[in-house]
Amino acid sequence: MEKKIFITGTSSGFGKLMTKTLAAEGHTLIAGMRGTQDKNKAVAEELSLLANVEVVEIDVADDVSVGLAFEKTLAKYGAIDVLINNAGVTGYGLLESYSLDKIREMFEINFYGVLRTYQAVLPGMRMEKRGLVINITSGASGHTLPFMIPYFASKFGVESITEGLQEELKQFNIENVTIQPGVYPTEMTDGSKAGLSSDKPEITLQYGEKAAQDFNALGTGLYRKLTEFKMNPQTIAEGVLALINMPDGSRPLRYPLDAIAQGTDHEFINARAEIKSRWLDKYMS
Repeated sequence: MEKKIFITGTSSGFGKLMTKTLAAEGHTLIAGMRGTQDKNKAVAEELSLLANVEVVEIDVADDVSVGLAFEKTLAKYGAIDVLINNAGVTGYGLLESYSLDKIREMFEINFYGVLRTYQAVLPGMRMEKRGLVINITSGASGHTLPFMIPYFASKFGVESITEGLQEELKQFNIENVTIQPGVYPTEMTDGSKAGLSSDKPEITLQYGEKAAQDFNALGTGLYRKLTEFKMNPQTIAEGVLALINMPDGSRPLRYPLDAIAQGTDHEFINARAEIKSRWLDKYMS
């Protein structure tokens, strides 16, 4: 069954692949991205040539931009069946080396951007008493690693939003799913897409050579695994398609897609769910 799907962050990486994959299956795609008339004009024109795809200007960090994008979409299509929150930005550095302004900038995109799109689609989905929201988080969004603490904090926040809304929206048959990707070769990880890294180099210097060595070791290890497991970003697009094709009411809350984890991501998610169930039993029974 053809669905109307709004995806954020479609100018590159997972979002661009999702747009192509889902459009090829006959779905109607509203491909949201920034800079459709300047820095992303070429990719906007490329996607616009595909059948079933309309490119829409949206900056998820801006209230007005989000409001206009969804107002235009709903006026034309009447409803949005699926929202995919894919837009995001990464960043590296010691937590102490981040200014609060830089962290706020990251949260405006990764965290508040998700809240903005939810607020835009939920009135219509509640009225229709159906809907699906897929949020792209991170393979480490249930815990954290050094040198990426603000990023993981923002993604863990999205996990919290999704989990809580799953209960609040149950009466309206609106399903919420997070996808936990591992490390994939996209513009976000290869350095070609600028991230929001720490901006206090004088603090970083005070941590000395040990911190630099630890950071380099972490990066080297992750990229070695990326190559070893032949991580293909198309996996995420296919995973999104699989979720959309699942019968309503059957979708999982969390959907990890990380070959590098070798099943430990599933173990972690299942253990967390089991512990939460017992915790709720203590509080609610």
